[in-house]
Amino acid sequence: MVMGILLVVSLAYAACTLGEAFSLAQAITNLWEGGALPEQVTLLCVFAACFVGKQVLVFGRDTFLARFSQQRVSELRDQLLDGVFGSKSGIVSEHGSAAVTQAALDGIDQVETYLSLILPKIVGIVAIPIPVLIAVFTLDVVSGVILLVFFPVIIFFMILIGKQASARAEAQYSTYNALSNHFIDTLRGIETLKVFGRSKSYRTHIFESSEDFRRATIETLKIATLSSGVLDLIATLGVAAVALMLGFRLLDGTILLLPALTVLILSPEFFLPIRDFAGDFHASLDGKNALVSIMSMVSGAAKDGVSASEVAPWNAESVLRFDNVSFCYDQAEDAPASEQESGAPETPPVHRALDDISFEAKGFAKVGVVGVSGSGKTTLVNLLGGFAQPDSGTIEAGGALVPNLWTDSWQKQVLYMPQNPYIFHATLKDNICFYTPDASEEAVNSAVEVCGLGDLVDQLPEGLDTVIGEGGRGLSGGQAQRIALCRALLDASRKVLLFDEPTAHLDIETELELKERMVPLMEGRLVFFATHRLHWLSAMDYLLVLEDGRIVEAGTPAELLDRNGSLVALASKMNRGDVA
Repeated sequence: MVMGILLVVSLAYAACTLGEAFSLAQAITNLWEGGALPEQVTLLCVFAACFVGKQVLVFGRDTFLARFSQQRVSELRDQLLDGVFGSKSGIVSEHGSAAVTQAALDGIDQVETYLSLILPKIVGIVAIPIPVLIAVFTLDVVSGVILLVFFPVIIFFMILIGKQASARAEAQYSTYNALSNHFIDTLRGIETLKVFGRSKSYRTHIFESSEDFRRATIETLKIATLSSGVLDLIATLGVAAVALMLGFRLLDGTILLLPALTVLILSPEFFLPIRDFAGDFHASLDGKNALVSIMSMVSGAAKDGVSASEVAPWNAESVLRFDNVSFCYDQAEDAPASEQESGAPETPPVHRALDDISFEAKGFAKVGVVGVSGSGKTTLVNLLGGFAQPDSGTIEAGGALVPNLWTDSWQKQVLYMPQNPYIFHATLKDNICFYTPDASEEAVNSAVEVCGLGDLVDQLPEGLDTVIGEGGRGLSGGQAQRIALCRALLDASRKVLLFDEPTAHLDIETELELKERMVPLMEGRLVFFATHRLHWLSAMDYLLVLEDGRIVEAGTPAELLDRNGSLVALASKMNRGDVA
């Protein structure tokens, strides 16, 4: 439909161009033959109407394309963000966080520019020159032949140089992504680099990456400038050849002034769509490369994130069952940091994080997931939250057999509390009400009191309205965990709690204090609590003991202690004999 509209607009534009040429040539010819200027008013009005009509067509076309491109890039941005936050997060690990951020921000704007520029030029390069060429042939065959000969020459050079420019632009875009990712990674690890005395050496790496990008940019600009110059030269030569032949034939009387003047006016218009296409082609190369990159991200997310079936609301009779579920990371670096500490080779081709995991949880059970760092706890929590999808095995949730738990009907029932809860750049109240933005002031104050945030609120200059997070008031790890607890306490509608070692980085006193406040939140909910702190086990109904991605023991805490198996060995290994 869009291309059809653009085709109609381009044909109308070509008709206006012909009207301009014929009316102007006729008026000049009449004046040359001795006609009075007032007698040319009608022809001049036709010329003016055609000129205004062309401007109206261009304005309408640009307005239509602006709306169309905004709609398309909005859909594309939604697909990209859905892929980033809904798939198994392979997009960020495969392309790099800086590249994904650049694609979602600058890349989307470049795609919008690309769509608004290139689509009308693709249609115009065919729809405008053909009517003009037909008109020229009807007026003068020789001039038509000259234009017809020069047209494929321009197309040939445009393709030849365009391929070179496209290749250089792709190299530039790849270099830019590499520079962005390298810079972000260096910033993230700057503290570690300073500790080991490597920060200054990375300054050289960043400089080299910047130089690579500069050289790639210069090479792209060289090709773009060369191609623009070549195309302008060929188009100028074509118009000059037509003008030269018309001049000679006017002198010997083989052509009249009216057709010669009309052809001379139409000749630049014949080459104009090609020159516009070439100029906008180079201007929109970044948009084209951004579109290709975003589409690869979106298609990868669609492949990884197969939508699961609907899961019924969780209740006391619901059952969650994993049967022989396995999960592999494509590269070791894709795995969570805690699971790269398991002693496996540094760069194995495949990181098998979970292998044939089978268990069942019914109703409002509290399930502890126990194991040393690298045993697969985080990956299992990711599968349970729908943040990752299994490579094999089956999952049953609430009576529905689903390929994965990446579905709104499940994730809207889940509360997730990681090791380091994310604190948004917003007020303390907004952070607390993340899941429940409509919570009443009374409910918020009650949650603050229950979770032990009263002292923090009293210390803040504006209380609950104080801005925290990045760029705002800093928080300790224990304070961030208490905010996460408030989020969970305010949203009683979510019946599935996922804890991924939420107290791993806290001192024992803060952890025990938080434990007293967290345990009551688990009542009436299905809870999965991943930890290697064994004092939590007494609060659990059932335990899954993980080792190298496998469940080596499962049962109640009392059963596993009596069995004197892997759990007791784990306690001994961690030098924690008291598990109460």
